[in-house]
Amino acid sequence: MIEDPRRRGLGRGLSALLGEEGGEGTMAEAPRAPRAVPVELLHPGRYQPRRTFDAESQQALVDSIRAQGILQPLLVRRHPDQEGHFEIVAGERRWRAAQAAQLHEVPVVLRELADREALEIALVENVQRQDLNPLEEAEGYRRLLDEFHHTQEDLARAVGKSRSHIANLLRLLVLPEEVRELMREGQLTAGHARALIGLENAAALAHQIVKSGMSVRQVERLAQARHRDRERPDKPASLAGPRDADIGVLERELTQLLGLKVQIVLTSGQGGVLSVHYRTLEQLDDVLRRLNNLPPLSRA
Repeated sequence: MIEDPRRRGLGRGLSALLGEEGGEGTMAEAPRAPRAVPVELLHPGRYQPRRTFDAESQQALVDSIRAQGILQPLLVRRHPDQEGHFEIVAGERRWRAAQAAQLHEVPVVLRELADREALEIALVENVQRQDLNPLEEAEGYRRLLDEFHHTQEDLARAVGKSRSHIANLLRLLVLPEEVRELMREGQLTAGHARALIGLENAAALAHQIVKSGMSVRQVERLAQARHRDRERPDKPASLAGPRDADIGVLERELTQLLGLKVQIVLTSGQGGVLSVHYRTLEQLDDVLRRLNNLPPLSRA
């Protein structure tokens, strides 16, 4: 079976996508011949995986374009709804920066691309430039799987990534929207988020992580403890959440009464376990005497 040359180019970088490795034909078929197009005739791609544009890096691109112009043309296809207009497949950041730099035209390369190819190319360009955050990358992969019926194996070959890399990113999409929003805002890293997968109250934990500045390693240890607690239903419930202040007061009073450390652990709505920590049998004898209102044993 002969491999589609367009698919073969996907894993080889943007130069292959732009046709810089060969090809011939008309303007629509010869991507090596860029042309200038007014910025108002260009529109963001429907399959652009990027959702956020970092202001600092975007300003740096604006400054670069003012000084040197656009060094690499945008990759576009014909707009499906507006005659004479174009949809950006790769290069939306350059288009936005060109407008900020007050350029009236930008160089483009025109390709005839199906929707699936447009999404694949947009993903490859952004991934290879490391322009996407992990959540944007995962959402792009999910669209390819759901809308265009890729398998993970096919997708891995198409974008030049391992299947495990894709599978690990896709798992981020099962997290609550509140957690994903913290990732989009850059307050939570992918490492933090991965540790929260499968945990109850993941959103509350995510806010706690952001507030306390916990490291990924600390979150992983916390997640492991939570998973162990869930696997052992008889584990005291109080370890999974904040303790009632009244419990602490009772512990201190019992500790003073018995002369030994006392710990109270809630295991259900009204029940729990009372633990008395001792080191010797004589200490236990003292506890019994105190409970019977007898004087403590003499240590002479």
